[in-house]
Amino acid sequence: MNEIFGMTDLDTISSLADIINSKELSEITITEGGRTITIKGRKCIPAPPPQMAMPPMPQMSAGAPAPAPQTAPVPDEANGGNIVKAPIVGTYYRSPSPDKPPFVKIGDRVKKGDVIMIIESMKLMNEVQSEFDGVVERILVTDGQAVEYDQPIMIIK
Repeated sequence: MNEIFGMTDLDTISSLADIINSKELSEITITEGGRTITIKGRKCIPAPPPQMAMPPMPQMSAGAPAPAPQTAPVPDEANGGNIVKAPIVGTYYRSPSPDKPPFVKIGDRVKKGDVIMIIESMKLMNEVQSEFDGVVERILVTDGQAVEYDQPIMIIK
């Protein structure tokens, strides 16, 4: 059997297929000495469709169903409070894990630098710190909700 990259063709293909499956890649291309081999996974991951901004939703207690989205706009100046916005696109989580208490609740006092939420983006959990001192007045999204960059998340007064 012919050799590519110091291994037999079947060994190379098998090794590359294992890499694609274990790393959840859509394809892998290897070039060596003028030879190129490309292995594609079972499913190519298409580019995600553009997401539409979600209207704000009231904070819910655990186990309660989420109400239908509201159409009321988020106040521009938050009635004298500071609007905390999503620093990245991702999924908002109010606690470090489902069995842990939330970082903040309505009425909690926070200081600049306190972790107030996690936004998961590309399978990375990003802790978001408060930029403000104050009291959490409103939480505008629900746990597990997709958020857009610069979307209002909470209001701190």
